[in-house]
Amino acid sequence: MKILKEGLNLYKAELHIHTVLSPCASVEMIPPLIIDEAKFKGINLIAITDHNSIDNIQPVLEAAEGSNINVLPGIELQTREEIHSICLFDTLEQAHDFFHEIEHSFPDIKNEADYFGEQFVVDKTGEFIRKEERLLITSSTFSLRDAVILAQSKGGVLIPAHIDRSAYGLLPVLGFIPDDVDINVFEISRHIKPNDAIERFPQLKYHQLIQNGDAHFLEEIIGYNQFLIAKPTVEEIQLALTGKNNRVYKNINSDTPIQSEASS
Repeated sequence: MKILKEGLNLYKAELHIHTVLSPCASVEMIPPLIIDEAKFKGINLIAITDHNSIDNIQPVLEAAEGSNINVLPGIELQTREEIHSICLFDTLEQAHDFFHEIEHSFPDIKNEADYFGEQFVVDKTGEFIRKEERLLITSSTFSLRDAVILAQSKGGVLIPAHIDRSAYGLLPVLGFIPDDVDINVFEISRHIKPNDAIERFPQLKYHQLIQNGDAHFLEEIIGYNQFLIAKPTVEEIQLALTGKNNRVYKNINSDTPIQSEASS
């Protein structure tokens, strides 16, 4: 990896990727193909964020062994407000600790695969292990505020996902950013430019934005995010997003510098 500053490396990142465990994901979203797609696009930092489950993270970690692809364990949590958020962690153990706290907060509804899609747990080669019978695209009883606190307590970070989307996006759902929730970073979808998002939602001017593909298909693994950081960890990513300690964040989908006052 090219060293741009002493002790700092450049990471091209896609931090919102679904596997075949998510019922809305394509059957092509298996560990080896996800890793191959990241390699092809020069992406060296990814996060696996299936809906309300962590069962396919380990296979992706194993598929990435021997490559230059760093994998952050994550989950796309649907809170009781019906807001989607990506929760990112440094280790699988942290993700397990987080999930252990929330796994009983989901309704016990059986997945109707013909309607919602299959939910496959696979191994590192993509071979079938089992079906997840619980429907994963449901809301937890955890509020957004409580989920933020829990994620932070486990060493992670919670980032509201695709906040510009009418379905499950924080701003269309709530209409505002709650001032009693400790969130400073928000994800916009691949369908909007960062400055256009700020123009549409002026309150975002005071917060840092990242942009992910929310990949349900291989072609949606995009990698708009660039981080100049010491190592691929949640803490380092947050330092870059706030412009601290010489860490740098850049969205390569932005035609002009992002007009955010979050790190000024």
